[in-house]
Amino acid sequence: MISQYQESLLLPARMFQAGSMDTTYVDVLEHIDSGIMLFDDEGILTFVNKQMYALLELSRHSLIGCTMANILSMMKLSRFKKKQMLRSYREMIVKGKRTFEFADEYGRYWQVTLCCGEQMKGNYLFTVKEISDYKLIEQTAYQNDNLAMLGKLSASIAHEIRNPLTAIRGFIQLLHPHLHQLGKEEYAKIILAEIDRANDIIHEFLTSSKPSVPQVSVIQISALLKEVVLLTESEALMKGCEIYLHPLQGDMIISGDIKQMKQVILNMIRNAMEAITERADDHIGRIEIGARREGAEVRIFISDNGKGMDIRTLDRLFNPFFTTKEHGTGLGLSVSDRIIRNHGGCISVSSRVNEGTRFVISLPLIH
Repeated sequence: MISQYQESLLLPARMFQAGSMDTTYVDVLEHIDSGIMLFDDEGILTFVNKQMYALLELSRHSLIGCTMANILSMMKLSRFKKKQMLRSYREMIVKGKRTFEFADEYGRYWQVTLCCGEQMKGNYLFTVKEISDYKLIEQTAYQNDNLAMLGKLSASIAHEIRNPLTAIRGFIQLLHPHLHQLGKEEYAKIILAEIDRANDIIHEFLTSSKPSVPQVSVIQISALLKEVVLLTESEALMKGCEIYLHPLQGDMIISGDIKQMKQVILNMIRNAMEAITERADDHIGRIEIGARREGAEVRIFISDNGKGMDIRTLDRLFNPFFTTKEHGTGLGLSVSDRIIRNHGGCISVSSRVNEGTRFVISLPLIH
């Protein structure tokens, strides 16, 4: 049957006369929230509901009576949709899978299901439905499990590691004068720097598992962003980047922990610097920072023209331990996300490979 269906892709489109399908069933199929396509045993499309032809951005009239090959050859069908239809066909018809999931160009998740065999009397029924909400719940549960595991891990090892590190640091400082006499002072500096780095990693583990309770104060957004830009301008210039701060309104005020808010924004700016330096071409790096009022919220944005990210990276961006950096811990954005959620806000991100990335932090304003 599969070989017959594959051969049918080469058939030309033919005129199709709709049969006597019960109008009640047709009405039901037209109003369900899934897209439906029904192909007969010759691979001819005999029914398509309005959700499906709306997803394809084609008319019902242009689809009915077509084979899969005819649909894929339509000029009005976008390149991305053709690619996903071919992938669905390969996974489900050729490999025999009954479901196939993919993410579209807007980051929404979809599930394609195939029903065929004896119960379908040789017909092939494809249904397509959006599962973005289910994916969000799944990712949230996965992230919470990781954070719970991280909390137990960090609490159990932090003190066990910090105590010997403190002792080693003390002895190295005592040996420093002797190493200086031997001309090996540089060794002491390297050891102390690595001990400090180990302590910083432990601190990140502890912070990501249980961020401290915000020390609430009134924060003026314009003052916050200006201070962060001053802190990072020199570092950006050293890495071949320029930071542009958009003009800001002076009346945007939030309630929160000033240290934690600085930590979040500094982390995103430094990520932007690294993304710019990782681009292969010799372009001028640019980081743009700004904020605008939208209703009862403020939107703080940090955008760059760095290497960008693909959709698989975006999906895992806020997961603990996930990193694309050679020496990264994978905790920076996880901690930032937790801090912003503790302040009643959220972080969104959009990105394109070789074009750049844009983070938007949404926080409630106070009046």
